[in-house]
Amino acid sequence: MELIDDPEIIEDFCKEAAGLFDELEEILEDLEEELEEDESGAKELEKFGQIIDRVMGSAQTIGAEEISRFCELGKVIGYKSSQTTDLPLLNVVVAILFDAVDLLRGMVTSLQSGNSKTLNGLSTKAFATRLKWLSNKFQNIDRASVESDVKYENNKKMSQSSIDDLMASLGL
Repeated sequence: MELIDDPEIIEDFCKEAAGLFDELEEILEDLEEELEEDESGAKELEKFGQIIDRVMGSAQTIGAEEISRFCELGKVIGYKSSQTTDLPLLNVVVAILFDAVDLLRGMVTSLQSGNSKTLNGLSTKAFATRLKWLSNKFQNIDRASVESDVKYENNKKMSQSSIDDLMASLGL
């Protein structure tokens, strides 16, 4: 799907996304506090996944594919990480999710200024390395709610094995 050619709809999407990004950062801040108290933070990670899913759906609706795919990665990370109790890993997850929200903000800002290739000009190499590392850590975590309704190449639903393909499609 091509990006919708309606500046008003794009502006509304960008405003809504910015508000949801604020919510995501609040969730991550709460999660940081829970992890300091040796709690798992599973509920916050699931809530993160639900909210980023809203951004993903809106991005798909307007044809902002890069933003949608990037949100899909954040959703998968949120849900998969909610299944682990490894506190050091969860601390890394929180840092990566903060980075993801920051990059998403940059992508939305780029979209707002008329750039349909929202990853252009953003520094993603280090982030991609962290995503690949994290993807390897989550290989053995499988969960039905992580499955997306979004279908990618060959009409397949996203699975752990397709995370690498999704990152590749984003140039990560």
